Amino acid sequence: MNSRPIMAVPSVFAAFDEDGDGKVSASELRRCMEATLGEDVSEEEAAAVLATVDVDGDGLLNQKEFSRLTAGAGAQEEDDADVKRRCLREAFGMYASSPTEDTITPASLRRTLSRLGSHELGVEECRAMICRFDLDGDGKLSFDEFRVMMMA
Repeated sequence: MNSRPIMAVPSVFAAFDEDGDGKVSASELRRCMEATLGEDVSEEEAAAVLATVDVDGDGLLNQKEFSRLTAGAGAQEEDDADVKRRCLREAFGMYASSPTEDTITPASLRRTLSRLGSHELGVEECRAMICRFDLDGDGKLSFDEFRVMMMA
């Protein structure tokens, strides 16, 4: 178990505990989740998250309960990696030359960019775009090469 996130829990807890009462309410959790995730989180969603680790059932998180919530974040990061890979796979599929061929060619890149409303690029321009990330030099992008490109 990595001790680094656990050591950070008191300062993170203090940031979530806006009123300084030693407990994190659903509304405090919601505001902090919105600030960190950048998404709207309903009071009900925050209460549901809180309830998953609220051992004493008081509707509030003490520091120990909060640390259980943040300990679950490590497992969430693994899930996030799976989600990210699936999303990349879907995006790759949009550009792939065909459902059976698992590569992006200059022609398939040009076709997809055109469908997406991008200004008309020639095949040579698309070839140059692919060339930058074509690690094996075959003139096409495999999924792994596409992933490298998207993470650059």
